[in-house]
Amino acid sequence: MAEALVLERQGVLSIRNIDLPQELGPDDVRIRIHTVGICGSDVHYYTHGRIGPFVVNDPMVPGHEAAGTVIETGSRVRNLKVGDRVCMEPGIPDPLSRASRMGIYNVDPAVTFWATPPVHGCLMPEVVHPAAFTYRLPDNVSFGEGAMVEPFAIGVQAAVKAAIKPGDTCLVTGCGPIGLMTALAALASGAGVVFITDIAAPKLEIAGRYDGIEPVNVRDENPRDVISRHVGADWGADVVFEASGFAGAYDDVLSCVRPGGTVVFVGMPVEKVPFDIVAAQAREIRMETVFRYANVYERAIALIASGKVDLKPLISGTFAFTQGVAAFERAASADPTDVKLQITMPGATAT
Repeated sequence: MAEALVLERQGVLSIRNIDLPQELGPDDVRIRIHTVGICGSDVHYYTHGRIGPFVVNDPMVPGHEAAGTVIETGSRVRNLKVGDRVCMEPGIPDPLSRASRMGIYNVDPAVTFWATPPVHGCLMPEVVHPAAFTYRLPDNVSFGEGAMVEPFAIGVQAAVKAAIKPGDTCLVTGCGPIGLMTALAALASGAGVVFITDIAAPKLEIAGRYDGIEPVNVRDENPRDVISRHVGADWGADVVFEASGFAGAYDDVLSCVRPGGTVVFVGMPVEKVPFDIVAAQAREIRMETVFRYANVYERAIALIASGKVDLKPLISGTFAFTQGVAAFERAASADPTDVKLQITMPGATAT
């Protein structure tokens, strides 16, 4: 039995003992959890009880953004040892699936993903996880930053899909956590400037603290006009990342990308959205999609460790495990000054 934060049902969280299998296989590691970030999907399951076909029918432990310390290794594990500080990739694919063999294990139909019903997450003292999806943290990367690798990996995946060239002009629509992560990943990948749009002034103010990121409040300015002033009225951004999931942003995507440019769809709309495919065809826009990430965790960690990406300013609040329910309530309140809230487990040290 382990004391965990448990989503009992829609709108009801508790901290209680729960009996979960924790058998260590030969290729697994056992990890003492230190820090867990609260993701938008965690909050959505809390407030709505479902995301599409994934429904909370039984009590579930939330959390999939985590870092901790290896406390036991399986007999065949060679890449990690007891005492290593690590972060974990929360999706576990079937290594023999066609998708995995093609290197796109994130779209493996058989993947199991922490905190996606009926799979439990990691807001508990210990977890068992495959060593192949567990990554050592450099000494200069904190547990808090380690727990940010998961959402940052989405931004890195988007930047990889965009094939950014040095000096590219980029636009990100949506200044939520993933939009911010995508903007930072684009900068670290060589973008000359990244414009980012939203209607929330506090989030745009946070984005504007970073050199190279230019915030645009769409209540006050048209993104197309801003891009035109930068690159010329007859052109557009080299890469546009749609990270809001808001239907109204799709018009901005098409109006702001240059002929032959690239659009990367990162945000996930709740419903189907209309899209002017002819406008995209007329300029031969290359379109890419992002679903989680694959083969980018080590890139993400390297960018953080090198200092090219500083995620610390995005950690808006840290709660003790005993205050986990309060942490979720604050996350559900959607305070525009918050980017990422985290929970530290009992006994967690500062590093």
